[in-house]
Amino acid sequence: MEKFTIQAQAKTTLGGKSPHALTGVVASGNLEILFERKEESLTVTVEVMTASHGYKPVWEAVVKDFVERASPGGMHIAIHDNGARPDTVLLRLMQGARLMEIQS
Repeated sequence: MEKFTIQAQAKTTLGGKSPHALTGVVASGNLEILFERKEESLTVTVEVMTASHGYKPVWEAVVKDFVERASPGGMHIAIHDNGARPDTVLLRLMQGARLMEIQS
């Protein structure tokens, strides 16, 4: 397993009041993402644990795209990957951000 952390700066904090959300299921051969609201900050911290070694630049590009689209400031995001494609990762990240906004 390869583990690394990516930090980014969002333009705003993510709306909503939900303290956490979960998308995906790692046992599906896909990935699982846990969102946790940490603070009123513009910082986004993404911890990645993946079985696919050497793809950190791809992960950084996907996280950058996600932060530009969703502006999830104040989030701590833990990703447990089991070989998901970049488009699936972005989809699950967007789903998690939406869940954080609408769940109470």
